[in-house]
Amino acid sequence: MTAAMRQRVQRLDGELLLIVALLLGAGLVMVASASVAVADRAWGEPERYFDRQLLYTGLGLLVGLAVLRVPLALYQRFSFALLGLALGGLLLVLLPGVGVSVNGAQRWLDLGLMRLQVSEFARLGLFLYVAAYAVRQREALLAGGWGLFKPLLPILLAALLLLAEPDFGAAAVLLAVVLAFLFVAGAPLLHCAALVAMTVVAMYLLAVIEPYRVERLLSFRDPWAQPFDGGFQLTQSLIAIGRGHLFGEGLGNSVQKLLYLPETHTDFIFAVFAEEFGLAGVLLLLAGFTLLLRAGWRLAGRAYDAGADFAGHVCVLMTLWLVLQAGLNLGVNLGLLPTKGLPLPFFSYGGSHLWACLIAVALLLRAGYETAPETGR
Repeated sequence: MTAAMRQRVQRLDGELLLIVALLLGAGLVMVASASVAVADRAWGEPERYFDRQLLYTGLGLLVGLAVLRVPLALYQRFSFALLGLALGGLLLVLLPGVGVSVNGAQRWLDLGLMRLQVSEFARLGLFLYVAAYAVRQREALLAGGWGLFKPLLPILLAALLLLAEPDFGAAAVLLAVVLAFLFVAGAPLLHCAALVAMTVVAMYLLAVIEPYRVERLLSFRDPWAQPFDGGFQLTQSLIAIGRGHLFGEGLGNSVQKLLYLPETHTDFIFAVFAEEFGLAGVLLLLAGFTLLLRAGWRLAGRAYDAGADFAGHVCVLMTLWLVLQAGLNLGVNLGLLPTKGLPLPFFSYGGSHLWACLIAVALLLRAGYETAPETGR
């Protein structure tokens, strides 16, 4: 390694790299453990999902390296193009004969090797657009009113397209992250609170007008009243978490993953993790995402101190998304929130979400690289 290459590597944030590496490694172990029974039943190959997740991880790291090499100024410069690609992609999957429908949801494009969930990458493009707007229209944003509502117009359009798929969870996460970011970026508190209140009311109305969403809400309130119907998935998740006790049943010893708990390797992988590693493992997982939050916030603060507002905004948005989505996934698994299909970052099986997470990390690392002192930290 040349001196120049060594210096570039040293400018990358080692703490963030270590945290993500540990989460990614733990996620691969859990996919291998949680997917054995379902892969064997579906394909007759117990290791199929692990092998594919390993491939997705390798490809995702290559994608992340490519993103890491792109200066953030280019994303800021082409933020409108990214917005157009994001909205165009969300519209594309809804076109008959183009988008792939699975279990009544039309969210994917078939690429042969894998099905690409466009919303994962559209979300990143929308975040970068909002970050660029907050720099470009800083004074208008600080004043509130139209300056605050204007960047929400394309976000609301994206949320409507997500609801048309339908993907209620993704729409809720998108709105939550953007509203939280706008407040952090300096928008007036009262204006943000009013927008949050209107969003909550609108999401509630959208939830109750669909019978299956009402059923999910009711089963969330008392899953044991319908343990073999609407509350089945949540009760099985709670049984898995309860069986973990303090130190868990041990890696590979989950009973609920043996075709009792649905979606063991995707949305409910945390329940299997809790069953196998117990409260001790859950606390370590929470510590990992807490350290991720700390690292992202530290990089954002350093960027703001250096006058690199766009880099700081990117750090805030990517960190908010990763940590908020992790918190929502845990809340669903624990029965604290209504059951929704939200993957756990770095853990849940699936190439699209994993790649989006690795791209978010690459953007964080790039922001840290551009604002690191020349002599390293």
